[in-house]
Amino acid sequence: MSLLLPANLQQCPSPSLSPSTPLFSPSPPTAFSFLDSRLRCLRLVTSCVASVQSTVANGSAPAPVVVEREQIRLGLPSKGRMAADSIDLLKDCQLFVKQVNPRQYVAQIPQLPNTEVWFQRPKDIVRKLLSGDLDLGIVGLDTLSEYGQENEDLIIVHEALNFGDCHLSIAIPNYGIYENINSLKELAEMPQWSEERPLRVATGFTYLGPKFMEENGIKHVTFSTADGALEAAPAMGIADCILDLVSSGTTLKENNLKEIEGGVVLESQAALVASRRALTERKGALNTVHEILERLEAHLKADGQFTVVANMRGNSAQEVAERVLSQPSLSGLQGPTISPVYCKQDGKVSIDYYAIVICVPKKALYESVKQLRAVGGSGVLISPLTYIFDEDTPRWGQLLRNLKLKM
Repeated sequence: MSLLLPANLQQCPSPSLSPSTPLFSPSPPTAFSFLDSRLRCLRLVTSCVASVQSTVANGSAPAPVVVEREQIRLGLPSKGRMAADSIDLLKDCQLFVKQVNPRQYVAQIPQLPNTEVWFQRPKDIVRKLLSGDLDLGIVGLDTLSEYGQENEDLIIVHEALNFGDCHLSIAIPNYGIYENINSLKELAEMPQWSEERPLRVATGFTYLGPKFMEENGIKHVTFSTADGALEAAPAMGIADCILDLVSSGTTLKENNLKEIEGGVVLESQAALVASRRALTERKGALNTVHEILERLEAHLKADGQFTVVANMRGNSAQEVAERVLSQPSLSGLQGPTISPVYCKQDGKVSIDYYAIVICVPKKALYESVKQLRAVGGSGVLISPLTYIFDEDTPRWGQLLRNLKLKM
């Protein structure tokens, strides 16, 4: 008879059992031998669990394991705005998440046949990247920092997916003794705080909060979690300030709270994250990440860019280029493309016009059109860009360097 234990318990020390001690006696079972076997099992499991609990309590987790499977697993947020924005981003990159049933937690991406999508809570995505149950994931940088705790196995593939923008910040009441407090330094130097009466911070970020305060030399501080909206904690008297995510700041203002100078812990937005071990050890993982990254980079670089095409009279491409480049908003990504426009007049082909093609960001679009007209442009056509594929993807080279792999 054998005893099967979970993978993370199989190597646990058992001081009460030596390797030569049989777990079950080969002799015929009796009431006492059966009881003795059960007691030995109990001592073994208790010792193993205690070992794991001690490891977790000391701030480290069991080493991530790459579980044998053929599919690459991508974790996406299961609910909320982050979930919808993640799926929309992949769709914009021509990666369509196909869910047979909206209640199911697993889906497919037909364009990546070796990839499964698993819908999870953001914090569980980070945890399962560490445990080896996921290979890739889209989460906020705040969640990655709080639950990843700088674990070396977590590697950021793309840190700016252009959604989920917010920042983790300290907020204090804008009334009472805090009315004239406008910086973290002033908050820390308030005479009220002592070892007996520390600054009370309500937060859900129990790793980043203490780390930030320690890095800023603030000693008399204690942290607590609060049920429901943190913004109510100071008014209820259960906290002096809060540490929470802030997007627009409207909720803070409506609850008579304010941010302070030096109180921002980190800036956050959605990021593509991977397990270092999965990328280096799982077959096909690195190629899948390369394709996802190229699609993401091409789409995100084109986001907010427009193609502007216009015709312009001129004696040569050189002359037209000089006129176009004399305007500050018409340089494009690398410079304007100037091409001859062939016209047929009286049976002969001639060049009277040149076509100008440039890429322009949305914020400079109207100004660019005005400048084109000013130098003789006409028939201006504008269309949004979908993708811009560079010769190489910069973040791909950076990823390979982080993994210590050759390009």
